[in-house]
Amino acid sequence: MSCLWFETALLPAGWAQGVRLTIEAGAIAAIETGTAPRVGDARGAIATPGLGNVHSHGFQRGMAGLTEYRGSGEDDFWSWRALMYRFLDRLTPDDVQAITAKAYAEMLEGGFTRVGEFHYLHHDPAGQPYATLSEMAWRIAAAAEMTGIGLTLLPVYYAQGGFGGAPPASGQRRFLNDPERFARLLEESGRAVAGLPDARLGVAPHSLRAVTPADLKAVVPLAGPGGVHIHAAEQVKEVDDCLAWSGQRPVEWLLNEVGLDRRWRLIHATHLTESETRRLAQSGAVAGLCPITEANLGDGIFPAEAYLAAGGSMAIGTDSNVLIDPVQELRTLEYGQRLSRRARNVLAAPERPSTGATLFARALAGGAQALGESTTGLAIGASADIVSLDGDHPALVGKSGDTLLDGWIFAGERRCVETVWRRGERVVEHGRHRNAETIGAAYAATIRKLLA
Repeated sequence: MSCLWFETALLPAGWAQGVRLTIEAGAIAAIETGTAPRVGDARGAIATPGLGNVHSHGFQRGMAGLTEYRGSGEDDFWSWRALMYRFLDRLTPDDVQAITAKAYAEMLEGGFTRVGEFHYLHHDPAGQPYATLSEMAWRIAAAAEMTGIGLTLLPVYYAQGGFGGAPPASGQRRFLNDPERFARLLEESGRAVAGLPDARLGVAPHSLRAVTPADLKAVVPLAGPGGVHIHAAEQVKEVDDCLAWSGQRPVEWLLNEVGLDRRWRLIHATHLTESETRRLAQSGAVAGLCPITEANLGDGIFPAEAYLAAGGSMAIGTDSNVLIDPVQELRTLEYGQRLSRRARNVLAAPERPSTGATLFARALAGGAQALGESTTGLAIGASADIVSLDGDHPALVGKSGDTLLDGWIFAGERRCVETVWRRGERVVEHGRHRNAETIGAAYAATIRKLLA
């Protein structure tokens, strides 16, 4: 048992002062408010719950900064994808583990305490299964264990190169499985994460362009508590190709042919009609938004204002991991709406006019649903995943209540984060991961080798 005391903390009912949390077996066992610290208590200024990162491709952290150079032709998502395929063709299991550990350490340093790893790099560079089919899943689990982050592993099913059974491209050979082998991979992946505290498993049919309707029916029932994650309507070309294949748009097809519910997480969902926006919001599914990656790739802007007004659930993710910071994801989400609407504080809820508080609450609730958490926030019974902010940081000093979230999200950055506890264990102190030196050295050696 251990106890943490904070000057102020964000509880489910709102901000409270003099908050003492008792931690037992990795969970919050008791909460006292309006109390003084006691001898032996760890102390902090400002406590918030850790956020869930709904969508990550860990290995892509190693590509950051390598694709910001315009070629001779059109530069868009599809040209970026070609470069990504060339990068992943070089990666060994050791490389993936080292790069993913670096990404996970940075997530914790920024205030993410759980990650949904959308894991599609399954096989060797020739497309042949490793001797252990789930070798790469074991490496992701090792990265999670080294860093301490909560892991929701989402093995990806990928079977074709495009809508209507198009043959896969050479760059996709490391992703491919048939339903039978994928079921074995999923079972083995469950064993890979079984030793991690509160790890969860879901499934991820990559996208409608990568799976057939029959395969989708076979894969979806295999989902565990991590749910079903799928890329949908990220690109205009994807929407056009889906229309040509089926006569329906991707999200429209999923709504009509599958029937979305709370098990589903639609990643990006950038290009929606008004009807799709309303129906997706009412389905109970989560929209997994990755605003920094979506901006970096030129995807477009999600209709967040209409979606949230219709009661939709949302979560945030870091996707390509070009930059890892939860508050910058939230800031980019709001700023995209401001630029498209030419207005301010677009996503603030009528009942809670603080934009930062609204964004944080939405991301907290949606992330918990998306990653399979039944209880979240600083609440009794929830995992003790706690972020302590530096009250002396210029973005936070002198502020109180929801203005702390406004300051952190719109005027702060990762240096606002002082300490992070994951299941009550201190994994970040003074803004730095406890294994930062070892993880950083392995990452640097890996990148130097890959770029040599």
